[in-house]
Amino acid sequence: MNCLIEILIIEDSEGDAFLLLEELKRRNYAPVFQRVETADGFLAALESRIWDAVICDYVLPEFSGPEALKLFREQGLDLPFIVVSGVFGEEKAVSMLKAGANDYILKGNLSRLVPALEREMEAAHERRLRQRAEGAMQYLAAIVESSEDAIYGKNLDSAIVSWNPAAERLFGYSAEEIIGRSTVSLFPLNRRDELLDILASIRRGETVSIPDTERLHKNGQIVPVSVTISPIKNSQGEIIGASAITRDIRPQKQAEQERHLLSQRLSQVTHEVRTLSGMLPICATCKRIRDDKGYWEQVETYLSKRSDLTFSHSLCPECLESYERQFDFRKKEAPRPTDP
Repeated sequence: MNCLIEILIIEDSEGDAFLLLEELKRRNYAPVFQRVETADGFLAALESRIWDAVICDYVLPEFSGPEALKLFREQGLDLPFIVVSGVFGEEKAVSMLKAGANDYILKGNLSRLVPALEREMEAAHERRLRQRAEGAMQYLAAIVESSEDAIYGKNLDSAIVSWNPAAERLFGYSAEEIIGRSTVSLFPLNRRDELLDILASIRRGETVSIPDTERLHKNGQIVPVSVTISPIKNSQGEIIGASAITRDIRPQKQAEQERHLLSQRLSQVTHEVRTLSGMLPICATCKRIRDDKGYWEQVETYLSKRSDLTFSHSLCPECLESYERQFDFRKKEAPRPTDP
């Protein structure tokens, strides 16, 4: 089965272009091509689709190989650019290669064409893969650098080899201080067995997730954290280390404690409300209440101890009216001073 190849040919001779295509077909390629002769045609063809390679003659009536190569490089494309020319001249060949052409082939020696194309297409493919890998690594590095979680790498001897800014904030060590040191310095004494278990799991190629554990800050403070440790493999699939993602769970711990205290308080208040909803012994005269221990307390004191109630002293409308009537009555009954 012939392999598809898309070729842009800069050539003024249809016959020479035909010979190029026949050589490709002879070597089990199915060429899809476009032939152009001018600069405008060349630029338009470059924009029209993605090509596998460009094959260019050195001399054309209205164009030339050096001009085509200059325009090609200005586009920033990473494709093979191969000069196939009937003009022999070592100086011209060297000049084109220095300018960026991938190869210079004589039209009388087209047997070199396909090997040159295959070599340069493979090299271009590898460059694109490498660029994508480098781009992905840079993107990943940016994610690690900006992460709010502490992320660090370690080798199989537990020596730390990378340390992001969040790790500096969480543990207190700068990258210069911690890289090269063992991760044992991050483990409290009561968590050293956990370290051994993690190392054993990583060597087996397992990912370890611990939602609630502890690590040690540089100042000796115990920090509650959740951790995920994953094995790191090289291109051969061999485990060469591990990456650790550590999240500070102190806010969650504090929230849990606050919820626990609130729950306790609600239970207490509920109990007190239930106590208040029952029958209370109250004095008919002084209106004091007898508590569970047999002591008599003012209503205000009793309720204040068992709730968050705050009392403000004032008169209700009925008492106020009664008080005013008594005041007016006493005012009327008061004896008037006698005249001298």
